[in-house]
Amino acid sequence: MVVASPAPINKTKAMRIPTIDLSMERSQLSQTVVKACEDYGFFKVVNHNVPHEVTARLEEECAEFFAKPSHQKRRAGPANPFGYGFTNIGPNGDMGDLEYLLLHADPLSIAQRSPTIAHDSTKFSVVVNDFVEVVKEVTCEILDLVVEGLGVSDKFALSSLIRDVHSDSVLRINHYPPLKVKSKGNKNSIGFGAHSDPQILTIMRSNDVGGLQIYTREGFWIPVPPDPTQFFVMVGDVLQVMTNGKFMSVRHRALTNTLEARMSMMYFAAPPLDWWITPLPKTLSPPQNQSLYKPFTWGQYKEATYTLRLGDSRLDLFKAQLDTHLLSSSPSQFQ
Repeated sequence: MVVASPAPINKTKAMRIPTIDLSMERSQLSQTVVKACEDYGFFKVVNHNVPHEVTARLEEECAEFFAKPSHQKRRAGPANPFGYGFTNIGPNGDMGDLEYLLLHADPLSIAQRSPTIAHDSTKFSVVVNDFVEVVKEVTCEILDLVVEGLGVSDKFALSSLIRDVHSDSVLRINHYPPLKVKSKGNKNSIGFGAHSDPQILTIMRSNDVGGLQIYTREGFWIPVPPDPTQFFVMVGDVLQVMTNGKFMSVRHRALTNTLEARMSMMYFAAPPLDWWITPLPKTLSPPQNQSLYKPFTWGQYKEATYTLRLGDSRLDLFKAQLDTHLLSSSPSQFQ
């Protein structure tokens, strides 16, 4: 995780969000993706070839679910970790002004969960799986561009982890209902606190209501204008390790709006639980020919995230210079 500078944590600044056209010439495109990952850990992609109707159908299904009475929605929960949740974010006291669905991005898991979410569970499963498949393809394309831009010989070193049948990727749909105005001039509150995503890469799409902010290395929060037709990409903690710190996971948060509901869809691309996370060989070349991090499995790292607060540093536990004892509990409990 990128640990934010203590000041000025709440200062905002306007900035142009990097936008990458996936129809660009290949060699230029790969270098552009690498630079965006290095400089920001965040960018928007256009010309991604994801059909609008695929995202529209998922948004419609989820809007129908979140519009249900609370007692009906709670039949799909509690989130442990998958299912329906609200207010609580994780098991360690973090809270937000939101409700959500968390689903394992596996067709069988989605089918098993769907009857608690939708009256027409088959339709819901199809809609979710259609979305997962197209965003997975976008994710793999971006990861292939990353390894190409880094000069890694194995062209599928990262995307193969996402295509693996045991990939631990998940889909999360966050719904931020409009809030009552607390005081004059107070139009926003924290819907989801500051954090970085632990996985390899996050692909995010939202409706036309703003709220997402990213944190820069200069200590500013940057509002991200919503764009329902495009996707935003975030570097996760695991990709930071696999590039040996060349890329930095991006710290971000979500604000809620008092007038309009915001809905966001995140595909968190992750390797299998037993996959060992180590830097790609190309990132260990001189002058930095040693890993900044101890080897760990995705399951071990996932376990660590369950023991910490949302904004706590996780990667510090795995720095190579620290003699930190890895957690011994079996990671399989989080499948």
